[in-house]
Amino acid sequence: MWMATPRGRMRARLWAASVLLLSLSVASPAAVDNPQDYTADEAERTAVDNIIFDDYRGKGCVDDSGFVYKLGERFYPGHSNCPCECTEDGPVCDQPECPKLHPKCTKVEHNGCCPECKEVRNFCEYRGKTYKILEEFKPSPCEWCRCEPNNEVHCVVSDCAVPECVNPVYEPEQCCPICKNGPNCFAGTTIIPAGIEVKVDDCTICRCHNGDWWKPAQCLRRECLNGQSLS
Repeated sequence: MWMATPRGRMRARLWAASVLLLSLSVASPAAVDNPQDYTADEAERTAVDNIIFDDYRGKGCVDDSGFVYKLGERFYPGHSNCPCECTEDGPVCDQPECPKLHPKCTKVEHNGCCPECKEVRNFCEYRGKTYKILEEFKPSPCEWCRCEPNNEVHCVVSDCAVPECVNPVYEPEQCCPICKNGPNCFAGTTIIPAGIEVKVDDCTICRCHNGDWWKPAQCLRRECLNGQSLS
C-alpha cells in the first residue's frame, strides 16, 4: 500500500486546485453564451407585459387622479371640467351655456365649468394716453371727449361759425378763430370797421354790409376836383 508523505499530500492538493481553476475558466464563456442563464430576466419582462389593469367599464368611472366612482355618482373628472354623472356607458358630463365674457376682460380664470372673467379693463386708451371711466378731456382745442363705461372714447368736434371779420386770428388753446378788432370788411384794399361809414379818401365813403362781412363794402364816391369834394 502506497503511503503519501506530507510533502506528497501538499503536491496533490495544489494539483487539484489548479485543475479546478482551469475547469472554471474553460466553462465561464459557455455560461455567458448560454441563454438559459437569463430565464429569470425574461420572466420578469413577460410579467410586466402581462400586467392586467382593473377594468371599471360598466361598473364605475375613474377621474384624472385615479379615483373610482360608483354608477350614479356625480363627480368632477378634472380641475376645470363640468360635473359628470357616472353611467354604465361612461361619464356623462353637463354642458351648460356659459355666459359670454366681457370683450374688455383682461383676466380669465378656468377654475370651474365655465370660464370666469376676474378683471375688466376700467380705463380708455386714446392716442397713446389712458383715461378713467367717465373722464372728460380735450385732446385738441377743437375736440371734447369722454371715456365711456364700455371703454370706448366718444368725441365731439367743435363746429366753428364763420368769423365776422376778414382778418380772424387763432389764439393758443382756442379752437375757433376770433376777431380781435371786431367785425369788419374790405373797402378796396383797406379794412374798415363794420356798423359805421368810413371815409377811405377825400372822395369816397364806404360802409360794410350788415351780416355779410365777407362781401366788399358798399362805397359812395362823390364828385371831386383835384382830390377835393365838390359837395
